[in-house]
Amino acid sequence: MMDIHAGGHAQRDEIKEMVRIMKPKFFMPIHGQFSMLFANARLAEDECGYKEDQAILADNGNIINVTKDRVFIDNKSVSAEYIMVDGLGIGDVGEVVLRDRQMLAKDGIFVIIAVVNRKTGKVQESPDIISRGFVYLKESKDLLYQARKKVIATIERSTTSGQVTNWTYIKDTIRNNLGDFLFQKTQRRPMILPVIIEV
Repeated sequence: MMDIHAGGHAQRDEIKEMVRIMKPKFFMPIHGQFSMLFANARLAEDECGYKEDQAILADNGNIINVTKDRVFIDNKSVSAEYIMVDGLGIGDVGEVVLRDRQMLAKDGIFVIIAVVNRKTGKVQESPDIISRGFVYLKESKDLLYQARKKVIATIERSTTSGQVTNWTYIKDTIRNNLGDFLFQKTQRRPMILPVIIEV
């Protein structure tokens, strides 16, 4: 009922008793922190009579070769990272996706949608904003007004006489400028997704 972790690791005397009963030819600790594994292997050598080449200390991904007469760690190793199970996919969730999810959980998402006139490079009307997990829109009107102004200024500064050469660069500039502004105002860094629609 209480939040207490009771380890299932055997005590030194219990390990020695198991070795005495089973009399294994080789000894390999397989569970616990590396310091525990190390202490376990030393116990086998110092108190149970195993030679160094009979008590093997392996790490995740090591390939262990066992023959009738000896046991040793292979020069090669295998991949032994965590495998994420997500919905129907197994192992298809990478670090970038997990980082994005952590960021969304921590500071939310801020989407700003601007409609830009292709000929003039000017923003049509006021950009739309969608905020989830960041700020409540109805209670943050001044912040949103300033964010819209910043986006409009960034787009119109970047479009000279309507000629847009690189929308990716403009979106990155919006993301950086808006990110700095929102952090300055709220001390939070939401994921910012600028969406530009040309008409």
